[in-house]
Amino acid sequence: MEAMKQFVKILLAIAVVTGGSVEAFGQSFGIELQNTVMPASGGMGGASIARPQDLTSAINANPASLTQFQGTQFLFGGGWVEPTITMDQQGNIPAMGTPLVSPFQGKSTAPGTPLGNIGVTQDFRELGMPVTLGIGFVTTAGGFVDYRNIPESNGTNSEMTIFNLPIMLGVDVTDKLSVGAGMSLGIAFFDAPFVGAGGMTTDYALRGTLGANYDLNACNTLGLYYQTEQSFQFDNGLLINPGPGQTAYDVRMDLPQNVGFGFANTALMGGDLLLAVDVTYKMWDEAAMFDAMYNNQWVVQIGGQYSLGKYRLRAGYTWAENPIDNSPGGTVGGVPLADLRSVRYTQGLLAVTSQHRISGGIGIVDVLPGVDFDLMAGGMLKDSEQLGDFTTTSIQSYWLAAGITWRFGRGACCQRIPAPDSWSSF
Repeated sequence: MEAMKQFVKILLAIAVVTGGSVEAFGQSFGIELQNTVMPASGGMGGASIARPQDLTSAINANPASLTQFQGTQFLFGGGWVEPTITMDQQGNIPAMGTPLVSPFQGKSTAPGTPLGNIGVTQDFRELGMPVTLGIGFVTTAGGFVDYRNIPESNGTNSEMTIFNLPIMLGVDVTDKLSVGAGMSLGIAFFDAPFVGAGGMTTDYALRGTLGANYDLNACNTLGLYYQTEQSFQFDNGLLINPGPGQTAYDVRMDLPQNVGFGFANTALMGGDLLLAVDVTYKMWDEAAMFDAMYNNQWVVQIGGQYSLGKYRLRAGYTWAENPIDNSPGGTVGGVPLADLRSVRYTQGLLAVTSQHRISGGIGIVDVLPGVDFDLMAGGMLKDSEQLGDFTTTSIQSYWLAAGITWRFGRGACCQRIPAPDSWSSF
C-alpha cells in the first residue's frame, strides 16, 4: 500500500507540472504556441510558413522566409493569455486505500499569463551576400495551474516555463528558391511543489530547424520546414519523502518533432489580399512525457490579410486535431505511474482538446517613419472531454498580443508589405 501511495505521489507531482503549461497557453497545440500569439501572424490564425507578416514568426518557424525581410528590423512584442479550465473528478485517487485526491469539481484559480516575443533581422545584400540573419527570444510554453482552493485536490498546483533563443539564417539560392537553417537554445524552468522539496529545477536543450521556400510565380509561394525534438531532462526533478531515505527521480520532457507545409497567394484584389494556409504534423508519440498522453496531431491554420492603404486587416481560423490518447501509457517522463484512474487525472490536466480557434487583427504601416504597429486578438471555443469513467475537463481561452517593428536603413521592409522610409500617404 505504501508503494502504491508513493507511485501516486509521483504521478500527481508530474501532473501538476505538466498541467501548468496548459493553464497558461490554453490556445496551444499540446503545449506549443506555434506562432498563434505573434503580433501579425497571430491575427491570421498563426499562418506564417510561406509568407510571414512579422519577423518573429519567420525566426520561430521557417527560417527560409527570413529573406523576405530586408535591411535591419527589430520587433518587440508581447501578449496576454487568459484561459478558463475546470475539472470534475468523480473518483478517489488512488482507487484503493486512503485517497490522496478525493472527488472535486472546480476551476483553476491560476491567473492569466504574460508572454514576450522579441526578434531582430539583418540582411547582408549590401555586402553582396543574399543572406538574412534572424535572432530572437520566444516564449514557447509555460504557466500555472492551481487547485489549492479546493481541499479535496490535496494542493494540486505547479509552474513551468520554457523560453527559446533561436538563431536562424535564410539564403536566397535563386530568384525563386530560398533555404534556411538554424538552432534554438531552450531553457525550461520546472517547479513541482505539490510533493517533496519545493524549488525550481532548470535544464537547457537544443532544437534544430531546416526550411525552404519556393515562389511558383509572382503570386504563389510554397514553404516547408522541419523541427527536431527539444529534449529536456530535469535531474532530481521529483523528490519523494524528502530527508533520510528520500527517493529522487529524473524527469524527461520533449517538445515534439514538427513538419510544416505552407502555401500563400496574393493573386486576388490586385495583390491587396494575402491568403495563407499552413498544415503541421506534430509527433507527440515520440516526445518523452507526452507520448503517454497524446497521439500525433494535425494542425491546419488558415489566414487572410487585406491591405487598405497603410492598414492591414487580418482574420484567421485554426483547426487542431484533439491529441488526447484514449489508450494512455503507464510511464510519464520516465517515471512509472500507478492505476489507470491516476493516469486519466494526469491526462485531464494536459487536455487542450478544443479543435476550433479564431483570431483577428490590424496592422498599421509607418505609424512613425520606419515604425509599424500590429495588434491581434483570438479565442478558443469551449470544449469538454470525458477521460475514462471519473475525469471530465473543460477548457476555453482568449488572448491578446501586440508588437512594434522598427525598420532601419533604406529597403528595410518585408517584401509583402510596402513600407517607405519617410512619411507618405497611400
